Amino acid sequence: MTNVYATYRSFNRPSRMLMINQFAINTGFYMLMPYLAGYMAGPLGLAAWAIGLVLGIRNFSQQGMFLVGGTLADRLGYKPLIVAGCLLRTGGFAVLAVADSLPALLIASAATGFAGALFNPAVRAYLAVDSAERRVEAFAVFNIFYQAGILFGPIVGLALMAFDFRATATGAAVVFGLLTLAQLRALPQHRAEPQTASVLDDWRVVLANRPFLLFALAMIGCYVLSFQVYLALPMQAAHIVGADSASMVMTAAFVVSGVIAIAGQLRITRWFTRRWGRPHSLVFGMATLAAAFVPLLLVPGDGLGTWTAVGALLVTAAVLGVGAAAVFPFEMDTVVALCGDRLVATHYGGYNTIVGIGILLGNLGTGTILDAARGAGMSSLAWAGLIAIGAVAASGLYALAQSGRLDAPLPIGRASM
Repeated sequence: MTNVYATYRSFNRPSRMLMINQFAINTGFYMLMPYLAGYMAGPLGLAAWAIGLVLGIRNFSQQGMFLVGGTLADRLGYKPLIVAGCLLRTGGFAVLAVADSLPALLIASAATGFAGALFNPAVRAYLAVDSAERRVEAFAVFNIFYQAGILFGPIVGLALMAFDFRATATGAAVVFGLLTLAQLRALPQHRAEPQTASVLDDWRVVLANRPFLLFALAMIGCYVLSFQVYLALPMQAAHIVGADSASMVMTAAFVVSGVIAIAGQLRITRWFTRRWGRPHSLVFGMATLAAAFVPLLLVPGDGLGTWTAVGALLVTAAVLGVGAAAVFPFEMDTVVALCGDRLVATHYGGYNTIVGIGILLGNLGTGTILDAARGAGMSSLAWAGLIAIGAVAASGLYALAQSGRLDAPLPIGRASM
């Protein structure tokens, strides 16, 4: 951890602020979101379709509006969008603390989702511009703070849930309120000048960037695989140990994956950088994500012992953590490289929109296939399918790397790490 702190301190003040900012964002978000569905189903007594609608609106208002948020950041500046997003999420969580009807919950969920669409592209673009030639290393440290927030948030939320959900929602609103004030005072202004005549021209630039679009499509596989920590792995845990004990297994899986990202991120990034460089690190990182599901293919959880099956699941979570840590910094750096340092936030927004649609379709297919395969007594087919998705994505990235389409010239030379 001394190495992490020293690396963190070596960045400029804006980059350090953005890293802390992301830790606070994830802490506040994960204080509340893991407990929202249970609150709606329990104290509020909402039907399953209503709960799904609320969560779906939150996801759509974020994923579907990333391009808008990125475009606004490029035109209005990064800091105003970051502050506005955090302020909007403060209000959304405050409404969740008092909402007791479906319309109020929908409004609050839409607000919290759109808030993410405002600040996410702006944060990444600001960090990319401020860290300049050290982008890969900056995003590696950024991911450490990101994962730390994911681990810390649910713990704080669980402590507040000892009172009730309203206390948790209020606590999350307070976190974002304080974060808004801190950024107003401490985050320097960085105005991004518009480089086209209109918003539609901005979007045409993104849509005309063929290497960028091909890269985004290939990276859908990365997000589908890494998201299985929230979908296929919990389903597998329930299959192995039963629904009552599945949460304990998944808590262990989250801890394993998070600790790897926090403790090993810099070592993983530096090792991949020295050995393969950016384009091929993406290929091998994707291959690692695909290989993560091999233990579940070999130990599907049927007749080989509960502890063996749980061990296979934890190994899968650990390898997913390694793969995600390997991919993320190079992925963020590649987006900037492929946009040529032009309309950076708009490209990040477009990228998140594309992969968000891919996640939606991929998770729908994964859940359907997993249920069908398990019902037919052939659950291994689902894991084989996920491995195949990773193999196809890795092959796509390899083809892009070999053709030079991931080697767009960087405007600023990247220093060796």
